[in-house]
Amino acid sequence: MGLLSVILAAIAGFAFGAVWYMALAKPWMEAANIKTDENGRPEGDTPLPYIMAAFAMLLVAGMMRHTFALSGIDTFGKGLMSGLGIGLFFISPWIMINNGYGGRPFKLTLIDGGYATFGCAIIGAVLTLL
Repeated sequence: MGLLSVILAAIAGFAFGAVWYMALAKPWMEAANIKTDENGRPEGDTPLPYIMAAFAMLLVAGMMRHTFALSGIDTFGKGLMSGLGIGLFFISPWIMINNGYGGRPFKLTLIDGGYATFGCAIIGAVLTLL
């Protein structure tokens, strides 16, 4: 069950990211300074970032499951809140540091940090369902 919950949680986090970034595509590409083609799609779009994102979701979900097991986080509410806290207080500040030193717009931090926060909340919730 552990491996299945990690895989399903990773899929849920990845799927949420697809919805999040489709909804915020234009402001994200603007803030990230992504060049687009005549159709408004990123130039030179390759599958590599999506593969890396899927792998990252597996890593995040796996470590969250391990942490949840050690901490006794075993209900939907605890998983949701713990995931939210991980995204909001661990991952988002790190994104802010990276973007700040890179001179990136704060809007990018809000978009990417929002994904980290809500994506981790979803992962945490899904991990406690199985």
